[in-house]
Amino acid sequence: MVRKVAVIGAGVSGLASIKACLEEGLEPICFERSDDIGGLWHFTDSAENGRASIYTSVCTNSCKEMMCFADFPFPEDFPNYLHNTKIREYLQMFAKHFDLVKYIKFKTLVIHVRKRPDFPITGQWEVETEVEGQVESHVFDAVMVCSGHHVYPNNPAHNYPGIEKFKGKYFHSREYKGPDKFRGKKVLVIGLGNTGSDISVELSNVASQVYLSSRNGSWVMSRVWENGYPWDMVIVNRFETFLRNTLPTAISDWLFVKQMSRWFDHENFSLVPVNRTLRKEPVFNDELPSRITCGSVVVKPGVKEFTETSAVFQDGTVQEGLDYVIFATGYTFAYPFVDDESILMCKDNMVTLYKSILPPRLEKPTMAVIGLVQSLGSATTTAELQSRWATRVFKGLYKPPSESRMMEDIDEKMGKKLKWYGQCDSLQTDYIVYMDELASAIGVKPNIPLLFLTDPKLAAQVYFGPCSSYQFRLMGPGKWDGARNAILTQWDRALKTTRTRVVHSPQNSFPLFAFLKILALPLLIAAIFWVFV
Repeated sequence: MVRKVAVIGAGVSGLASIKACLEEGLEPICFERSDDIGGLWHFTDSAENGRASIYTSVCTNSCKEMMCFADFPFPEDFPNYLHNTKIREYLQMFAKHFDLVKYIKFKTLVIHVRKRPDFPITGQWEVETEVEGQVESHVFDAVMVCSGHHVYPNNPAHNYPGIEKFKGKYFHSREYKGPDKFRGKKVLVIGLGNTGSDISVELSNVASQVYLSSRNGSWVMSRVWENGYPWDMVIVNRFETFLRNTLPTAISDWLFVKQMSRWFDHENFSLVPVNRTLRKEPVFNDELPSRITCGSVVVKPGVKEFTETSAVFQDGTVQEGLDYVIFATGYTFAYPFVDDESILMCKDNMVTLYKSILPPRLEKPTMAVIGLVQSLGSATTTAELQSRWATRVFKGLYKPPSESRMMEDIDEKMGKKLKWYGQCDSLQTDYIVYMDELASAIGVKPNIPLLFLTDPKLAAQVYFGPCSSYQFRLMGPGKWDGARNAILTQWDRALKTTRTRVVHSPQNSFPLFAFLKILALPLLIAAIFWVFV
């Protein structure tokens, strides 16, 4: 029977896992190699080996109502999109409120996780840790791996011919902390993701010129959506997910491209993706189009090769006089502390996990990987529900299927991922579909038909409004009495920090016009079919 659980890492996933263990009556011990909680959101002045690293100006791309823990909303006076210092403050508040810190051993490095000899019977693990050079061995009934996937940089510099001759400086974006040393310099940023875009925009204020290189392009979205509401509160809802997954592919693709193009014509800014219909995660940057328009950022194609002072691009153009090259080329993930590589085998940016959590070939389901997912939803809410699912598995309250059935499910999901997101984004998944799968398994998915019968006001918000984490605390194990009110008041909290001057207006806090447009969409589709069929 599972009782003692090792949690590796005290970031967002680790804190969620500690709390989930406590909710199920388990005994967690969390090992954190640094001196504080926060993981990715624990800023340091320089990159440290084995830890995630962020730059000074990092802000969230998910708004506070969509990224809070389901039973612990952000303070009302926090802004919708949060600077990394605010996230860390929130995590400290969360850990204090639920008394989680006493379960964490800081400055403790996990060096080995291996099966015990009697694992097929007991499911137990031996965990070796190191504290100030002293190695200790522990026995645990289960392990939750919460070490994140922004630790090991994917640095392809050696793949570019001539890079060894380049006389300027080049490094991975992991090393970037701020713009000061780039004043008056010419900088090439390789990689059109969130990090590459953020760095390009920030440097454009001090550098003499910034060049942003992208092989495949990307959709770029603003955090501010219709009527000034946060983008994810408007877009990430059950109704849009239903339409996307039930409409004919041609119509679904057309609607997707239309939605991604609503802000500006990406072709005019050389940003349009090579494959426009892939549901790859878009870039969120409110300033990039403006910087391109002003000429302080110039978008370039992929780099072919380097010379001593220049970059030669795939279209044959050459940019001379470069001082810096920053590779904003993402990360790989690895679990060097797991002795048996077959348990968590990482290959080609893929790892085989049932429901993106459970290694399927274990004799006993006593290891879970938390947080190894990317989607349009928040990593916080995903990790929280994953940890609740995993602890129910540990307790035997949810029994996973056989290994063969798990592998069939993994293969089926991977096929869908490659179709929707492309080969390089194997961590991506459909947020609401994925969350509902986990929630259904442990009995916490909201019963929407029943809600429409018993509480239609709440049901309308749950189905047509933002799919916020509160929905997964409405019923079942871990139910939170404040969930209903949190859902009904989430639009008010979203407006609280932007309505800082008294303005007399008849507008309601709920985006009525956006809501009516959503309801009108089925009529539009029916009209299309009536005309063309």
